[in-house]
Amino acid sequence: MNDAFEGYPSARERYVALGDSYTIGEGVEEAGRWPNRLTEHLRQVGVAIDLVANPSVTGWTTSQLIEHELPIFETSHPTVASLLIGVNDWVQGVSPVDYRERLVQILDRVQSTLPDPGRVLLVTIPDFSVTPEGSTYGKGRDIPRGIAAFNEAVMTEADRRSLPVADIFPLSQALAAPEFVAPDGLHPSSAAYERWEWTIYPAARSLFV
Repeated sequence: MNDAFEGYPSARERYVALGDSYTIGEGVEEAGRWPNRLTEHLRQVGVAIDLVANPSVTGWTTSQLIEHELPIFETSHPTVASLLIGVNDWVQGVSPVDYRERLVQILDRVQSTLPDPGRVLLVTIPDFSVTPEGSTYGKGRDIPRGIAAFNEAVMTEADRRSLPVADIFPLSQALAAPEFVAPDGLHPSSAAYERWEWTIYPAARSLFV
């Protein structure tokens, strides 16, 4: 654990959430985002943790995460991280091979920054095809199959590095009812993120036992 700095005692975990619209919670108030819900849930079970940064931006790809989010991550003195990235890579036609190469770059830098390289939580990419506006982003391609190929890379890297994974892909396919979709017809609602957090929490909790 890092020494105390900027008023934070060394006993507190410093959490940084990396990602895109799904991590910043497009269209959802801050308290409804899953990283914020997760932080509160962990506190309730006795984990002293602060969400110190969420530099995620709607529409960003792995390349933009590398260029813009990782510098913020590296200067935030993190002790734990989550990563959910890739949907925009797929929408923009990035191949699974190129996606995995960038995922490797991200994880290498994240793990080299953390005091404990095992404190990284990976979250799979959800299936946005079930939303009212989702099909417009598929460009005639099979969305579930394409996202599944990217998630295979996530699972493979997690296994190779012995990192926990929260697989929200199946859950996302079950959350097609209107109450689980944001007003834009594409992103999850606060109610959906609440369900996500239920699935993500056990994997996150494993980082602190």
